[in-house]
Amino acid sequence: MDKPDRATGGDLLQRVRCEFLEMPGLCLTEGQARRLWGLDAAQCSALLRELVDAKFLLRTRSGAFVHPDSATPEKADLRIRARGIDAA
Repeated sequence: MDKPDRATGGDLLQRVRCEFLEMPGLCLTEGQARRLWGLDAAQCSALLRELVDAKFLLRTRSGAFVHPDSATPEKADLRIRARGIDAA
C-alpha cells in the first residue's frame, strides 16, 4: 500500500529540491534516498538521474548524491591542502 502523503511527479521533484536546499551538506546514497522518500528503485533512480542531468545534484565518487553548493567548500579545502597552504 502506498504511503498516504506520497508525492508524485513535479511535486516530488520540488520536495527533493527543497530538502537538499534546506539541509546544506545533505549527502544521500540511492538506497537512503529510496527509504527517505518511499520510492521503489526505478522511481528513485529516474528522479536522481533527472536532478543530476539538470545539474541540481552531483554524484560523488562514492556514488552518493549532493547539491553542488554543499560540495564546493570540500573541493576548495582539498585544493588548498594540495598546495600546502594552511587553511586555519
